[in-house]
Amino acid sequence: MTTLSAVRDGDHPSDDIIALVRELVLIETPSRDTEASARIADLLSAWFAGVGGSVQRIPHELGTDLVIDVPGTGDPVLLVGHTDTVWPAGTLSDDLPWAEDGDVVRGPGAYDMKAGIVVMLEALRHLQSVPLAQRRAVRIVLVADEEIGSPVSGPQLAERARGAACAIGFESPHPDGALKVGRRGSARVRIAVTGRAAHAALDPEHGVSAIDELVDQLLLVRTIVADPELPTPVLCNVGVIDGGARTNVVPAHAAAEIGLRFQDPDSEQRVLSALQELAPMRPGARLEVTVLSARPAWQASAEDTDLLARIAAAGAALGQQVDGRPAAGAGDTNLLGGQGLPTVDGFGPRGGGAHALDEHFLRSSLHERIALLRAVLTVPAE
Repeated sequence: MTTLSAVRDGDHPSDDIIALVRELVLIETPSRDTEASARIADLLSAWFAGVGGSVQRIPHELGTDLVIDVPGTGDPVLLVGHTDTVWPAGTLSDDLPWAEDGDVVRGPGAYDMKAGIVVMLEALRHLQSVPLAQRRAVRIVLVADEEIGSPVSGPQLAERARGAACAIGFESPHPDGALKVGRRGSARVRIAVTGRAAHAALDPEHGVSAIDELVDQLLLVRTIVADPELPTPVLCNVGVIDGGARTNVVPAHAAAEIGLRFQDPDSEQRVLSALQELAPMRPGARLEVTVLSARPAWQASAEDTDLLARIAAAGAALGQQVDGRPAAGAGDTNLLGGQGLPTVDGFGPRGGGAHALDEHFLRSSLHERIALLRAVLTVPAE
């Protein structure tokens, strides 16, 4: 195990930092795996305590969240990340083993977003020798359910952000390294249909096909999201469908999960309201529409742009060019930027292949982000 004490003094080699990322990646943490979530929370609790953090563990039915306060001056800068990944246990030994090839480092969850957690950790380690009056107070929130829409931690995020001066998310940046300022909103919606089973040949008239009802409802969903009266286009993906058991039985149950993406709050509200008003088309069918998770559209504000400018100025002093622009994907920063807290995202290292078998980050970019965050958290001299 790599420990902070082993690399505490001075600027340590890049291999030591990569070893920290590797240790996190080797704990496979698929969403909903509460045991794995507790294990990585144990490790991170020890690491962040070692850089002066006061750690609060928050276990829940999907995993263990961490809230870490690090002393400094002023209202805290909120650093936001997650410990869960999209990858099932066993990915390391099969489809995506840990690998280092020059500047490229691969592994499940390495890019999204365990390397970003190490950026936070290492920047704080470098700041330990700086007097408290010369560094910003920091609050870190690491959640265990982000990849499934933060259904438990999301509603708690505003409270955890209370009193923060601004928020920085550590999701991956744009491919060119630009930060993300503004994100589409997202929602996951489940449409479940209950019909009535019957023999498909002997007495089909006594059955109510849940699958036929679901198909017709999905066609209506397509009409709702394509409404030309919506202010901006809505992306819709029917990602999961299940139902039925045998071809000779009229199916009594069917369901679909739908992913939606919104550019503006008005379109979001209209579509979600229309989905909640869906009604069965067949006598005897029952319909249940559930919003599994929702993140509001975050449209960049003047305050977000000002925060980006301050980060860019810190980068310029290091010889780094820092840009920012909106992103298509949603994340937990939607819940902060959308509520008016000055926010940027994409502070993780450059790389690619998030959620894909080519997931990787660039070793050089990891060092750049650590230096940039250290500069951002340093209080300028009067």
